[in-house]
Amino acid sequence: MDITWPQEFQDMLAGWRTDPVGARAAFEDYAARLAGLAQVTLSFKARPGVSYSLRARHAAQKTREVFVLVDVVDDDPENRWLSVCFYADMVNDPEERGDFVPGGLMGADACCLTLDEDDGEMRAYIAARLDEAAAAAAEGRE
Repeated sequence: MDITWPQEFQDMLAGWRTDPVGARAAFEDYAARLAGLAQVTLSFKARPGVSYSLRARHAAQKTREVFVLVDVVDDDPENRWLSVCFYADMVNDPEERGDFVPGGLMGADACCLTLDEDDGEMRAYIAARLDEAAAAAAEGRE
């Protein structure tokens, strides 16, 4: 699949040279996974020094702007990490690895998962939640 990413996205990746927690590979995997979904559009918001936010929305969604935010937290560019937030009513967190954040996603309750260490199990857990949220959005459950 040939994906043309916005210049800000490309610039952020080009400048991401230090990655002690393996967050870059996870971010690129999640971005490609979301880009490969039918009827999903992606947007990207760069706030250097704060975060780089990849946002996914499914065409079936009528009221919510996104079904997931994948944020590269940039408070320390030498040690970036990921915060992946879903609407709490669109995903399950069977292992209770996420943080429940009241009003944390565009004013609605959120479940946010953090990837701040090199943890393959957590990467896979987050990927499963991405798939779950995408399926819920495709069904119009929002």
